Amino acid sequence: MAKETHEFQAETKELLDLMIHSIYTNHEIFLRELISNASDALDKLHFESLTDQELLGGDKTFEILLTTDKDKHTLTIDDSGIGMTRQEVVDNIGTIAKSGTKAFMAKLKEAKAENEALTDKEMIGQFGVGFYSAFMVADHVVIETRKAGEKSGVRWESDGSGSYTIEDCEKKMRGTNITLTLNPAYCGGAGENGEEHENFLDPNRIRALVKKYSDYVRYPIKMDVEVEEVLKDKDGKPVDDGKTVKTTKTETLNSMQPLWTRPKAEIKEDEYNEFFQNQFHEWEKPMEVFHIKAEGTVEYTALLAIPANAPYNLYQKDYEPGLQLYSRHVFIMDKCKDLLPEYLHFMKGLVDSPDLSLNISRELLQQSRELKAISRALEKNILKTLARKLKNKREDYEKFWNEFGKSFKIGVYNSLYTGSDAVDKLKDLLLFMSSKEGKLVTLKEYRDRMPESQKKIYYAAAKDKETIEHLPQMEQLRDKGIEVLYLLDPVDEFTIETIHAYDGKEFQSISRGDLDLGDAESEQAKKELGDIAKKNDDLIRDVKNTLGERVTDVKVTDRLKSSAVCLVADSAGPSLTMEQAFADMKNPLFKARRILEINPHHKLFERLQAIYTAGGKDSEDFKDYCDLLYDQALMLDGMMPDDPVRFAGQLAKLMEK
Repeated sequence: MAKETHEFQAETKELLDLMIHSIYTNHEIFLRELISNASDALDKLHFESLTDQELLGGDKTFEILLTTDKDKHTLTIDDSGIGMTRQEVVDNIGTIAKSGTKAFMAKLKEAKAENEALTDKEMIGQFGVGFYSAFMVADHVVIETRKAGEKSGVRWESDGSGSYTIEDCEKKMRGTNITLTLNPAYCGGAGENGEEHENFLDPNRIRALVKKYSDYVRYPIKMDVEVEEVLKDKDGKPVDDGKTVKTTKTETLNSMQPLWTRPKAEIKEDEYNEFFQNQFHEWEKPMEVFHIKAEGTVEYTALLAIPANAPYNLYQKDYEPGLQLYSRHVFIMDKCKDLLPEYLHFMKGLVDSPDLSLNISRELLQQSRELKAISRALEKNILKTLARKLKNKREDYEKFWNEFGKSFKIGVYNSLYTGSDAVDKLKDLLLFMSSKEGKLVTLKEYRDRMPESQKKIYYAAAKDKETIEHLPQMEQLRDKGIEVLYLLDPVDEFTIETIHAYDGKEFQSISRGDLDLGDAESEQAKKELGDIAKKNDDLIRDVKNTLGERVTDVKVTDRLKSSAVCLVADSAGPSLTMEQAFADMKNPLFKARRILEINPHHKLFERLQAIYTAGGKDSEDFKDYCDLLYDQALMLDGMMPDDPVRFAGQLAKLMEK
């Protein structure tokens, strides 16, 4: 096929421009990124060849070769991996979508929007940028690749200016070689402003970078290096007075010794940190590392970590969870989801077990007795460690919770559908903000502080702490000194509803049903309220009729102090916040049964009585008051009036009087 010229995708152009024109403080990672891509290609070929030996074509070489040419200013990364077809080159190189860097651009824009002073170079180092990192140091990039099993190759070429060419080419062997024509500044020269850059054609520098970033790559990373050797005779004795000659020698730059096979006592914390940063492209050291060796019914080694930060897409559909799976140090599978329950899918790491077959399929894994045993043991170990951290290192646990707590809450809620025992396992690890000192608390801490007379655990749900504190429903509880849990995440209320009760105490929303405070003062208030309701039976009935389908009921209430009205939901259905959550998920079928509660001791109630007495249920003033009271209740709950224009008109008319 003839040479074709294509334009990069818009986001790719933007990223390339950023790469080329930004001063990147950690430009050395380009080599790590390209070696990682080469290792991935070798992994894919190894996996495919387990069931299709013909892909190897008789060549069982699995290696990565680095070659430098000082005269041409080129560095080549050559692998004998799976290779790519023409269409795969277009999909993987010409567009940003499959490189993982689309998220990088979105994050960059988001962070700069929050902090205008943040520069590109300060942000860019926080994200892996895959293949495109080559353009940080190269003026020109050529890819030649041949898919395993194919007869011809493909050549891709670009200078990063916005377009690339692609054409068929002859390539003897399978795999991919990427040739970078380095900017002179990265060949031992100086940059545009005279600043010194590193020399990426220097064998010693390349050797150091491979050791730093890619030492655990399971395939040999080789490089031909020039060495001086003493001339020797056939008996190995020096000749010509020890004269030396220059010769080329192939050197393997990485150890290839898996870290997890070494005794824990011999491994330093920095080695664990470097392993996870390099193996899983993490930019910060892990929050917690688990190195587990188990023998017995099932033998395995696990090297796991809780990352320092949650991935940007952890709760989105495109997030791919799972651990790497090995058998006898041989890679079997990436992203094995069955090794941990869903609520631990933020974990990074790998499991190596000699009890697993190299040829095991994903379908057979799901039924594997050994895998299920490993999964149960890993889950138990992780949860025990987190429980100890909660007890002994509260600040560290709260840091973990702020990053990954949502996973536990979703795990509890999902147990309704999966039938798992996540509630029992996770309920004591949950944290919620509390009205008591504005701190995160466990359910046990709340329960231990409850007075004996308190029948329920009270909670309030809203988008933020300030909204809850201004809810009229909080007034009575605040006056009585009753602690309230603040549910600030949309999933929180679903989680609480799933648990239903803790240590014999049911959960009670302050905006749903009867608060059931149970003290003598509340009982007396209820009695007085009943008398008021009887006296105003006609008024309350006509307010309800005027509001129509917007409410299921209208009541006078004792839960308000200074506020005139509030909205609550019937205890039998979803709450108002649940209704909003369902609406956000494009599921409007779940509607809260709204109840308008009116404070009979407020002056507005007196005014409503007077208007009703003067004009009856059909007067415009009465209808306007009913609408305004309902809209006021909506706004107090953080919601907009159903018809803002009508609300503004009614309010203006009232002000004119």
